[in-house]
Amino acid sequence: MNIALILSGGVGTRMGTDVPKQYIEVKGKPIIAYTMEKFELHELIDKIHIVAEPQWHDYILEYAKVKPIGFSKPGYNRQLSILNGLEDILKVALPDDNIIIHDAVRPFVNYQTITSIIKELEYYEAVMPILQIKDTLYQYDGKNIIGTLKRDRIVAGQAPEGFKLGKYYQATCSVLPHEIMMITGSFEIALKAGMDSKAISGDEDNFKITTMEELEKFRQYIEERK
Repeated sequence: MNIALILSGGVGTRMGTDVPKQYIEVKGKPIIAYTMEKFELHELIDKIHIVAEPQWHDYILEYAKVKPIGFSKPGYNRQLSILNGLEDILKVALPDDNIIIHDAVRPFVNYQTITSIIKELEYYEAVMPILQIKDTLYQYDGKNIIGTLKRDRIVAGQAPEGFKLGKYYQATCSVLPHEIMMITGSFEIALKAGMDSKAISGDEDNFKITTMEELEKFRQYIEERK
């Protein structure tokens, strides 16, 4: 079984809006609805589980279409929100099932990325889309440039990330409680646990909406598509 875990617990304070950014409406639908739709319409996704504050559950369900929807409460940070989701999902799923973790504010995720992750999880325990770095990278000590980094050995990670559910849950529990607050990326836990991993090609259009400029870019895209 393939389960999408969508993270929608953020408050989005950086954008200065009245509601968290994932609930900002564009053409009559919140951003999270566009994200959900990508997983609901994908034939390989069996269920969707969403980490969100209880006050938003009924609102989210207004945009649910055909797939079963479950909910979990957000944690203190992103990784603790994931842990809450994993624990609830394991009540209805098997350890050998696949979990595909995505951000509610990445509505540009495409069909092929989701498909590739699921296909690679037939052979690997952890899969992440990556983007090659185009710019020259420099080391900075807070005041001066002190060196360069080898660009061909550095990549940017994207969501969604796919994992074997049971293995990833065990890996997450292994960093409790001393390290989990320092985790900056979900894939870091898989690496720490030595999970068999695979990188796939990412998509530059699959950006995370975190600024007003990115929100406007999404609005323009929806307007053009209509």
